Amino acid sequence: MPLAFRSPITPKSLAGRLFFSAVVLSVLVLVTAGTILSAINRRTVEAAFDERLKLYLKVLVADVAALSDGGNVEPGNLGEPQFQIPLSGWYWQIIRVDRESAASSILRTSRSLFSSRLPALVEPGLPSARGDFRDGYLTGPEGRRIRIVEQEIDLGEQNRFVISVAGNAEEIAEESRRFEFTLAITLTLLASALAVSAFLQVRYGLTPLRRLSQSLAEVRAGEKDHVEGDFPEEVAPLAQELNQVLDVNREIVARARGQVGNLAHALKTPLSVLLNEAGSDSGLLAEKVREQSAVMRDQVQYYLDRARAAARAATIGNITDIEPVIASFVRAFEKIYRDRDLVFETEIEPGLRFRGEKQDFEEMIGNLADNAGKWANGRVMIRATRMEGGATPMLILTVDDDGPGLAEEARKEATKRGRRLDETKPGSGLGLSIVVDMASLYGGSFHLDDSPLGGLRARLVLPTL
Repeated sequence: MPLAFRSPITPKSLAGRLFFSAVVLSVLVLVTAGTILSAINRRTVEAAFDERLKLYLKVLVADVAALSDGGNVEPGNLGEPQFQIPLSGWYWQIIRVDRESAASSILRTSRSLFSSRLPALVEPGLPSARGDFRDGYLTGPEGRRIRIVEQEIDLGEQNRFVISVAGNAEEIAEESRRFEFTLAITLTLLASALAVSAFLQVRYGLTPLRRLSQSLAEVRAGEKDHVEGDFPEEVAPLAQELNQVLDVNREIVARARGQVGNLAHALKTPLSVLLNEAGSDSGLLAEKVREQSAVMRDQVQYYLDRARAAARAATIGNITDIEPVIASFVRAFEKIYRDRDLVFETEIEPGLRFRGEKQDFEEMIGNLADNAGKWANGRVMIRATRMEGGATPMLILTVDDDGPGLAEEARKEATKRGRRLDETKPGSGLGLSIVVDMASLYGGSFHLDDSPLGGLRARLVLPTL
């Protein structure tokens, strides 16, 4: 019987729920961490870029202050070749602002600006906190996105300036992309490692449940009578409860069998007395008493057998190898019908086992083989095969004879309790009805059909392993 823990991990299994929940939570945590780290990195790169621009800006401020004091310093000697290449994306400019008219004029620009002009973060002449740095993203020459830092300084005596330094914002984006790519690879590898770790943890963590399932399957297969194994403290109480249930089940079955036996003795003794008393008299009343007492005895035996079968069918762990049972019946019936030269043939699939009591299987196959032997002309064929595809594996047992067979309407009558279609044949008429009831108790089925040998086919379906 396949165990649930041997099947692949699926969303509906316990292992699947634990594994997929761990993977989903890990992915959520990693995505969140990646988003936060990416944002922090972008701010760090942006801050470092701004510090670089501010350094250039401070050099320009110092040059402008020296020039205002009458020095001959040429502003813009920053030592950065990008400021010399036209439209490189790196620019600086110095604007002189007229305090009274709020007019402005370009005092100096980098060669890279060529004939362009940097846009201002704040319009000249508007109120602003002088001495503070202002920064932001703007669209520069040729529509290129730039990061700009500017500062407004006032050197007195109408010497008021706005100094701006801009850099190519693509460098910030490029560095951020490189970091995000590296971060994505790292987090992907980490997610894969966490998924493998979660898989191994789930498999290892559910090992006790897998061992419990295997042990329970061994009990059901009749290989053990209790769940055995060393289980962790979370699973051990479940194993103990299962063993108690098995013990209680066996106790109930044993008690039921005892009560059935007591009932059999309690009823058979009075019936035997009635038959003995009636046997000493030859009157009509005595004959009627003998007739009804025999019927009562057969009925009591039928229901007692059915009660025993029901109790045994409910017992966990009963397994019967069918090949030796069938072989023993074939040997017995060949001797019984030796004077008729009957041939009993068998085709049994190796390893077939009936999930039930040996005594019940013997009673079913015995009734079917005996019935076939009574009606066969010279040949009886017994086959047993395994049937797959259903929720529970089943075995199919067919008993064919080459006798006269039965019409379709007669087949239904033959399986009714106490019904005998031919009074010349020995029997009580309970054999096939017992087979029907026992097959039903075990979750199987029984019906009659035409045989390829020309007679009757009895087809019995029973649970197997």
